[in-house]
Amino acid sequence: MTIDDVTALMGTALYTIIKCAAPLLLTSLCIGLTVSIFQTVTSIQEQTLTFVPKILSIFIALMLLGHWIMNNMVEFMMNLWANFSLYIR
Repeated sequence: MTIDDVTALMGTALYTIIKCAAPLLLTSLCIGLTVSIFQTVTSIQEQTLTFVPKILSIFIALMLLGHWIMNNMVEFMMNLWANFSLYIR
């Protein structure tokens, strides 16, 4: 296995990680921004107010997108195991 193979494998792994994490991170970002704007407008300065909406939104996003995320991860692992003989040389 050459350096180019390792680099390609790591690039694919990082792309898969970003692709799987992006929907959850964007959901958390949007909810956090919305709650922050709400806090600014209403002058509520409670630090723990963003916690519950973010947790609920992440839970809902996982329920909706969990199957897609798991399929991406399983596909990546199946490709790794299918090409295992190339990696041990």
